[in-house]
Amino acid sequence: MFSFHILYKDLRSRARMGVISTPHGDIQTPAFIPVGTQATVKTLTPDEIKETGTQMFFVNTYHQYLRPGDEIVKKMGGLHKFMGWDGPLITDSGGFQVFSLGREDAGKLVKITDDGVEFKSHIDGSKHFFTPEKSLAIQKNLGADIILPLDECTFYPATHEYTQSANRRTHQWAERTIREYGRQNMANRQALYGIAQGGTYEDLRKESATFLSTLPFCGYAIGGVSVGESKETMAQVCDWQVPLLPPEKPRHLLGVGELDDVFNFIERGIDTFDCVMPTRIARMGQVLVNSKCQIPNSKQYQKSKFQKKYEIDISKTVYKTDKKPLDPTCDCYVCKRFTRAYIHHLFRAHELLAYRLATYHNVYWMHSFVSTIRASIEEGTFLDVKRHWLDTHESNPPEE
Repeated sequence: MFSFHILYKDLRSRARMGVISTPHGDIQTPAFIPVGTQATVKTLTPDEIKETGTQMFFVNTYHQYLRPGDEIVKKMGGLHKFMGWDGPLITDSGGFQVFSLGREDAGKLVKITDDGVEFKSHIDGSKHFFTPEKSLAIQKNLGADIILPLDECTFYPATHEYTQSANRRTHQWAERTIREYGRQNMANRQALYGIAQGGTYEDLRKESATFLSTLPFCGYAIGGVSVGESKETMAQVCDWQVPLLPPEKPRHLLGVGELDDVFNFIERGIDTFDCVMPTRIARMGQVLVNSKCQIPNSKQYQKSKFQKKYEIDISKTVYKTDKKPLDPTCDCYVCKRFTRAYIHHLFRAHELLAYRLATYHNVYWMHSFVSTIRASIEEGTFLDVKRHWLDTHESNPPEE
């Protein structure tokens, strides 16, 4: 029911194009995976999510466990029926959100032991305890196609000593999850990925990837990145771990998706990656565009601090009478139907449709962007396309 086939490999990098097959459909890789934290990609219906080109999206176990509850989701037929989504889904273990609580409140909400982690709900303060076995049981109830084991995600900067201890727990929990996964006979319904950790330390990153590769996971995720370290360090983590992971299995990068990072991580052999960026910035009026030629001819605008390489702030008054679509090179429903002036009006009027249209466009745009990368791998031009893209998306010239 689950498989991964590599179709093309780039000869000058580790980039590759393939297909992941799941019980609910295939995912062409490399692929961007939108995040649907509360079992919804915010503002979009399942049909709209599919129209944007989304092949699979990410649902957070921690949030589903607390609300509405994984038992309720199971009674409703699992996440797919509960949401009305018939495509592939991936769920995390809940660990990242749990350990985030500890970081945000100086550890007061979280207590970690070798057995598992005790935490307080951010909703009502009630106490809960996650073990590797419980996290797996919750994800079994949710019914996602790809699931992840409970791991300890360390935050930057963590000491080598603490990160080594967290690695040990992560590896022990991985072994416990594998045993329970086999005992529950879940392999024919849900694919279990391992999560490689190790913070910013080369020896611990390599140790984790090497150890997890000895366990029979269906694929592997790289976790604990984009938590405060530099982009150079994030790239190093992939350089350390990807070569040590089984080449015939898919690799997922957790929580990363800034546009100038995508080429770098695909170049290093990442097959799928998830990020909240396109949907989160959409709700703030930031829409993705293909080049600076979309920016109005306004020196004041081009010099301003809110001008970024890949996006425009549609709420700014410079778009008040702009008749162009959000991105003239985009063929999504929003760009075919509406002007910048109209969407600017919706944001200034705080109309709910504004968030929906901007989200639709950003998710569609992101998938189109990655689709171009897939085509370049197939055609053997990946690094050339990367170089051209970066050359035409340089940062703004200095102020006069």
